[in-house]
Amino acid sequence: MTTALLRTSAELHARAREGRRAVVMTMGALHEGHATLIRTAREIAGPDGEVVVTVFVNPLQFGKGEDLDRYPRTLDADLKLAEQSGADAVFAPSGDEVYPGGEPQVRISAGPMGERLEGASRPGHFDGMLTVVAKLLHLTRPDISLYGQKDAQQLALIRRMVRDLNFGVEIVGVPTVREDDGLALSSRNRYLSPQERRTALALSQALFAGLDRHAAQEALRARAREVPATRARAEALSAIGESRAAADAHAVAKAVPGGPSAVRAAARLVLDEAARLNPPLQLDYLALVDPSDFTEVADDFTGDAVLAVAARVGTTRLIDNIPLTFGTFGAAS
Repeated sequence: MTTALLRTSAELHARAREGRRAVVMTMGALHEGHATLIRTAREIAGPDGEVVVTVFVNPLQFGKGEDLDRYPRTLDADLKLAEQSGADAVFAPSGDEVYPGGEPQVRISAGPMGERLEGASRPGHFDGMLTVVAKLLHLTRPDISLYGQKDAQQLALIRRMVRDLNFGVEIVGVPTVREDDGLALSSRNRYLSPQERRTALALSQALFAGLDRHAAQEALRARAREVPATRARAEALSAIGESRAAADAHAVAKAVPGGPSAVRAAARLVLDEAARLNPPLQLDYLALVDPSDFTEVADDFTGDAVLAVAARVGTTRLIDNIPLTFGTFGAAS
């Protein structure tokens, strides 16, 4: 199969279309994370469907001092990877095709959720992101559109936009792809020197430290549920040397739930150590949030959450996150 390179929406709409169209939106510089998205799109669309990969470096997403000019543009390599991963077409429009007449005066507003975390660090970023996603959804007319969970806040906002504005498209999130050392795949990883990369590993290490703390706490609570809080049971446990374990489990279960605070503390310990490395990690934020609105969760929170981190190493800014579930005695990984 040869992947078609298309430059205009007219070319895309002229293609024969039988099954469902699945679209993967990218800014190019494709890597294995994008390949996973494309392969997932291929599986969802099926043999009769169509997979379209968009490649467009959106200027609205870059603020002053950000890396628009040096953002990698590798269309030939992108086309090859897209073809190897099962894409039927790569849609690589010009700026004029996406924004006829220049930057749009009417834009999508990300609202309060778009002003938190990444939005606070990069004002206007999510307005620009949602505006181009809305434009590309209109230009490509997909049945399904897939996005990586590494950009968790972006995914949450796209889901919200589609729901709030009645877009007729299904949004699918695909788990983060990591390199062998745990670093989340990103087009910006190529900017890291070997020394900077060693420091950058603290992002994923912090997240997994939080995950480990969370799993241990949830396991203790699960154990507490299984051990009746009766004197007779305690005496029986004592006889076989398990009274301390039972007491610990009941103490955790009855205490003010400290899960979120303990998770944050475990992750921050790793990040604090990385701040003393050479080169140092410069933390932007560490947050444990409700994915529905990206507000910080309280210690009595139950349900799905996202542990998110952003930091700079040298001149490169990186983000990462991991999903957790509180109150069901298990962690989502």
